[in-house]
Amino acid sequence: MSSAFGEDEGSASIFHIFAIAGGWHTAAMDAYFATHIVYVAVVFLLAGMVKGATGMGLPTVAMGLLGLVMAPMEAAALLVVPSLLTNGWQVLSGRPLYPLWLRLRGMMAGICLGTLAGGALLLQTQGGGVVLGLALVLYGLLGLGEVAWSVPARQEPWLAPLMGAATGVLTAATGVFVLPAVPYLQALELDQEELVQAMGLSFSVSTLALAVVLAAHDAWQPAAAGASFLAQLPALAGLLLGQRLRRHLQPRVFRRCLFLVLLLVGAHLVLAGA
Repeated sequence: MSSAFGEDEGSASIFHIFAIAGGWHTAAMDAYFATHIVYVAVVFLLAGMVKGATGMGLPTVAMGLLGLVMAPMEAAALLVVPSLLTNGWQVLSGRPLYPLWLRLRGMMAGICLGTLAGGALLLQTQGGGVVLGLALVLYGLLGLGEVAWSVPARQEPWLAPLMGAATGVLTAATGVFVLPAVPYLQALELDQEELVQAMGLSFSVSTLALAVVLAAHDAWQPAAAGASFLAQLPALAGLLLGQRLRRHLQPRVFRRCLFLVLLLVGAHLVLAGA
């Protein structure tokens, strides 16, 4: 069946599925389509809960699970609206943003440049999920082992753009925004709320840059936009549930949950791509 990104043999296009759900298709919805709509909704509900509880993980969890039923480009396009809205919510629900923006603006510029420069990788990279999964597993193990890394303030002006550019390239290659942005932000020794807000800012910029890349490759079509809009509903519901959970977590428990999420998602990506 032809999808928004080309031929997808052996499976229905997810955009066809959401077109039916949104009333853009006149054919009756059969059990096959209904099953997949439920699957996608559950994926975004779970991914939203992870993000609400840990401040991150929606693209990573969703990309890994959606990769079982659709092509990476379709999954990346589906993520744009839920990721942008949940990250925007995360940024605006914290403290005043301007001081944090001043500190991280070099990193944000690097993310934009790295994503745009590496845009072709999203189309060409094979096995990117396995590479990302291995990196997440390693980072999760280091974090659970409480390996500390600190960035002196004098190094931030030159290190932040490099970390941003590397994050952008990985975003372009895989469709997720975790590395090395999260390790770097944690190394700044922000408190829990600042860290959550900083990750939301980083992920928001990454989402916008990824959307530009997708549009440049004709991967952001009306069907993709409609499907992505519908996917925000379970994602936002999950975010609210996860935020309630986070309020009851101690800082050390919060950090360990963060690393555990990285480890589990990384293991999933490795196994799914093996």
